[in-house]
Amino acid sequence: MSGKGTDAAEDTGGTGSAANGGASGIGAGSSSSNNKTQAPPKQVEKIVLQYLKSKGYKDAEQALREDAMLEGNDSTLGDLASAFPASEIGADASVPNWILFYNEAEQGNPDAYRQSYRELRRWIDSSLDAYKHELYAASYPIFVHSYLDLHTRGLHEKAAEFMELYSGDHTEHHGQDIGVLKTLTTKAHVEENELAKVYRENKYGVRMTRVGLELLLSFLQDHEFTLLMRAVNQHLNIRTVDGAVPISSQREADVGITGHTQNQLDEFNRQEVMLGSVPLDSYVRDEVERTLQDEAGRADTEAARTEASALLETFSRVKQEAAASALSSRDAVPLPPARGPEVEQQIADLKALRKRVALGPAALPSVCMYTLHNTDNTLNCTTVSEDLSLLAGGFSESYIKLWSLTRTPLRGFQSTIASSTISSEEDVETARERTTEDSRRLVGHSGAVFGVDISFDSKYLISGSEDRTARLWSLDTFTNVVCYKGHNYPIWDVAFAPQGFYFATASHDRTARLWSCDHIYALRIFAGHLSDVNCVRFHPNSKYVVTGSSDKSVRLWDVQRGSCVRVFTGHTGSVDTVAISPDGRIMASAGEDQTVAVWDLGSGRRMESLTAHTGPVYSLAFSQEGTLLLSASADETVRAWDVKRAAAKSAEEGKKRDAAGIWKSKRVAESEALLRTWRTKSTPVYSVMMTKRNLAVATGAFAL
Repeated sequence: MSGKGTDAAEDTGGTGSAANGGASGIGAGSSSSNNKTQAPPKQVEKIVLQYLKSKGYKDAEQALREDAMLEGNDSTLGDLASAFPASEIGADASVPNWILFYNEAEQGNPDAYRQSYRELRRWIDSSLDAYKHELYAASYPIFVHSYLDLHTRGLHEKAAEFMELYSGDHTEHHGQDIGVLKTLTTKAHVEENELAKVYRENKYGVRMTRVGLELLLSFLQDHEFTLLMRAVNQHLNIRTVDGAVPISSQREADVGITGHTQNQLDEFNRQEVMLGSVPLDSYVRDEVERTLQDEAGRADTEAARTEASALLETFSRVKQEAAASALSSRDAVPLPPARGPEVEQQIADLKALRKRVALGPAALPSVCMYTLHNTDNTLNCTTVSEDLSLLAGGFSESYIKLWSLTRTPLRGFQSTIASSTISSEEDVETARERTTEDSRRLVGHSGAVFGVDISFDSKYLISGSEDRTARLWSLDTFTNVVCYKGHNYPIWDVAFAPQGFYFATASHDRTARLWSCDHIYALRIFAGHLSDVNCVRFHPNSKYVVTGSSDKSVRLWDVQRGSCVRVFTGHTGSVDTVAISPDGRIMASAGEDQTVAVWDLGSGRRMESLTAHTGPVYSLAFSQEGTLLLSASADETVRAWDVKRAAAKSAEEGKKRDAAGIWKSKRVAESEALLRTWRTKSTPVYSVMMTKRNLAVATGAFAL
């Protein structure tokens, strides 16, 4: 294949293949009747072979002869064309004209662009992850010129339909251009519009790997999509590169049209987002204040009165801070009325805040490491409850295992209970199982469990499995309460919202979904990633969901509209974990590329890339002040990073850019923000979390 491309490209000026060069003349031939005699495949190969021979492309000729198993052929192009009436193919028996004749059915079909682009889109969707980004990048100019061709041919309704169907694929990166192109309604508009002329008069630069280019050309040739092939040949300037093509390469100078803004992702990321905190529920506010005042009134010692007064002062400060940054009730996500557990949780948070250790570069957190032994490489995921009472793990044997970290027996209820005997809390305890075990299994899934999460009040657990379902478990009765179905493929991750009423799932079907505990169907489907959605987390105000994907990108979704409002690109590998700072302003992501990226959610820009890990990063967690970031990795370490230093460095380097965005000074080493590394003996660290008191808790499975 490479031999053919090398020879043919010299004559045709194509993008690197003989077939591509042949496509350069499509559309130059004369029109003919729709009823054409179809040539046998061998006739096609003989014509192309003779064409290569006449041009002196010996390597390409020999390669085609061997691939097609053709014997010696002394016929001329005229001899080969004589098998067809001259009235059908014209006097010029050239390869471009013959291809035009051979694909007359597509040329005369008004739906050909829509049908061929639809098949191209489906093929890209099902292609290998390694080539998806470059193929999608190449599909954009094909989309634009297909749309302009439809208008040029006078098929204005078909053009509008084509734009409506497929413009969504490119809105994020080319939203401004799509908006202008949508206004075109006639052939005259195409000829006069400045943007249309820019696309028509210039070739669009695309970076692709050699394998990716050959895959694209082979697909177009095999399916005889000559209209799309002509767009590739006439309007694309494809530069082949060695190795993978990172997403960030689409911002390079040789990508797109010189002098025209290509990647309009920055403009897309300027959409308004509301990152404020959740307004404090009036019932919770009043009940907490009343409870604290009652405790202060009942205090019988000076120490108790001092503590109660301090809690009241802390709560007053929390109310003021919440009011300053809170969303309006109109903008907040609807939640059910608050009850007693929310009041108890708020009081517990206040007490934790009073005892919280302020962290910084000079005051690093303590790390508590839980190592699980004898898991036989079947442990897939772990999580720890916020009150540090429970540890849960999901296993490949389709069960979830719970451990009591306080050594309190995990007692469910006896199989037979007479409701008439239950009249008090003591009767409830009497009805529980007589066991002293501090661990137990939750059985219900029919496939490996890949994601688990525990609600803020430690009363429920949500799990996601290979069996395509999510299940809600009661941690009071240790039974399955609800089974949620909707995903078409395995679920990789699950996450509760901070308030516990909503939860989200991430799946192999390339979607994330929003659920509420009281509905068995998904409330929102977040579709837009090009590959598996590996991880999902809620924003602290529950108004947004963040997802990380194997397509090497991270997205921020509005849960009320179900639409994407931010796209973060720059990773060179699958994104396996994300975390958001407690104030909701900063997000971190990491994964297989061993790099931790820190992002500003407001602007959508990357603040810093933190490097030091030597293995995939599995988990991230911010300190309660948002000043420190912890990362857990397969390299058997937990690392602490200074987020403030990363932010300051980002601001300083931003001032060193010129108008074109070129660096004017040498970049500072990216690992300067690393504060400390905690190493395990032989335990890849699966997850890390920060408690309300800024204690770090990590979990992992011992590996030999």
